[in-house]
Amino acid sequence: MKAPLIIDQALLDHISIQAKASPRKRKNFNFHGSENDLSHRLLNAIELGTYIPPHRHLDLNKDESMVMVRGRMGAVFFDAAGNITVKTVLSAGGPIGAINIPTGIFHSLVALAPDTVFFEAKAGPYEQLTQEERAPWAPQEGEAGVAEYLAKLESLFS
Repeated sequence: MKAPLIIDQALLDHISIQAKASPRKRKNFNFHGSENDLSHRLLNAIELGTYIPPHRHLDLNKDESMVMVRGRMGAVFFDAAGNITVKTVLSAGGPIGAINIPTGIFHSLVALAPDTVFFEAKAGPYEQLTQEERAPWAPQEGEAGVAEYLAKLESLFS
């Protein structure tokens, strides 16, 4: 039998340190055992300057729920043409501490404070995004224009 995992500040600090050291400035800590599990539960540590390209999930079972554990982040939602439809700030202990993102909605997240960590739950198994799920109007990681696009998203919250 497995022992319970206590999610304390030391664990959150450990994940945040790993996120800071990562070239992508983010790090997952998975509670599910494998990418093939039917339920994915994880802590997601994101740092200032991480770029999460706008994307959507088209699988009808892939709604995402996110609950802030520590820090602050912006959530941005787009229509199919890339127009911003909703933006909100989520913060641990703040007025908005969680979101649920329905299937088919383009979205991106922006770290607004160092050491930001949120809990994420969605259906598995893991599948790489398809071309249809990637936003054609936004750069993908590693492409030209990422820094400018990220700065535009960050400016929505300044």
